[in-house]
Amino acid sequence: MNQQVLIANGQLIVPDNPIIPFIEGDGIGKEIWAAANKIFDKAIEKAYQGKRKVEWHEVLAGEKSFNLNGNWLPDETMNAFKKYLIGIKGPLTTPVGGGIRSLNVALRQELDLYVCLRPVRWFKGVESPVKYPEKVNMTIFRENTEDIYAGIEWMQGTPEAEKFYQFLSEQMGVKKVRFPKTSSFGVKPVSIEGSERLIRSAINYALQHNLPSVTLVHKGNIMKFTEGGFKQWGYELAEKEFSDAVFTMNQYAKIQKTDGKATADKALNDAISASKLIVKDVICDAFLQNTLLNPQDYSVVATLNLNGDYVSDQLAAMVGGIGIAPGANINYLTGHAIFEATHGTAPNIAGQNQANPSSLLLSGVMMFDYLGWHEVGQLITQAMETLFQQGKATNDLARFMQNGQPLSTTQFTQAVIDNL
Repeated sequence: MNQQVLIANGQLIVPDNPIIPFIEGDGIGKEIWAAANKIFDKAIEKAYQGKRKVEWHEVLAGEKSFNLNGNWLPDETMNAFKKYLIGIKGPLTTPVGGGIRSLNVALRQELDLYVCLRPVRWFKGVESPVKYPEKVNMTIFRENTEDIYAGIEWMQGTPEAEKFYQFLSEQMGVKKVRFPKTSSFGVKPVSIEGSERLIRSAINYALQHNLPSVTLVHKGNIMKFTEGGFKQWGYELAEKEFSDAVFTMNQYAKIQKTDGKATADKALNDAISASKLIVKDVICDAFLQNTLLNPQDYSVVATLNLNGDYVSDQLAAMVGGIGIAPGANINYLTGHAIFEATHGTAPNIAGQNQANPSSLLLSGVMMFDYLGWHEVGQLITQAMETLFQQGKATNDLARFMQNGQPLSTTQFTQAVIDNL
């Protein structure tokens, strides 16, 4: 019997008993994986009464792998993710010194997981620093392979930095480096293909989920050919490939210029009445301000890597913190996807039965939704929200709740299971 998840014509083919590789993770990874694993299995059992089951397949990475075999990221691990398409992982330590810059980045680049998907929503009962956290409900599509994650840098004082500056100065006519002898340099590649495939995925997601808008977040007022290109290529893609389903604010601007604001406003209102997806853009610093003032104005967000880092973490803080923020790295073309806890390894509390497994749990919810096992995610999400409304959570959340009842990792795990 086949146990591999496959992809054909852009659609996943999921068996009833798929093999899913997992990386336990470093620091608190062992504890939160043990918790999540129990809850996943119980939720699958409850949802499908034994008709479906995951066969979990451990693969090694990080400190556990290095301690066992001297390798931070073995080929066997990468091959397992390539073969089985879908995987899930806890937090990993970044090696100090030489070698891989980041294990997470290495996985994303090797598998070409070009979308970092970060849904952000508020759970009732969770304390938030903003007045109306219930208005925050966004899905971030962060480009995962270009921009700063390309890692093209040269340290000041090195021959490479000097050579790069000479090239800029002598061959490219660049005169704007104020302190060339002490400057480090970084290069930010942004391509048409990389931008289009991200924005296409965001638009498809919005259309599939009947969401009202996609917002292109950029800094194109300053970086006109990279960030500005991202914005322009996004509008061109939307108008060319989704002309029947979307209306863009680029179209609005053209109508306003030729026919006046009233005509443009009517075209926009007609598009909204026809339930067309609105594609718009906003400069990143304005977007960060707007999310605090009017978060309900945004639904799906498509952005480049560095902007996406800032945006996803701010939004997570607005709904209670990164401890309940899930994440995934996906290639919608090949089907490959790795779901992961978005926080760090928290070595200061490792082994103390205090860790919060919520980020990994909600990443699992994303994974089951990706597989089409929506009932599993619904059970887990409802159980967690029931506990939060009762003030029951691990200490990182409970200490801020009214009448909060701090639970250990194992107590919280059992409480979620009891509420499935």
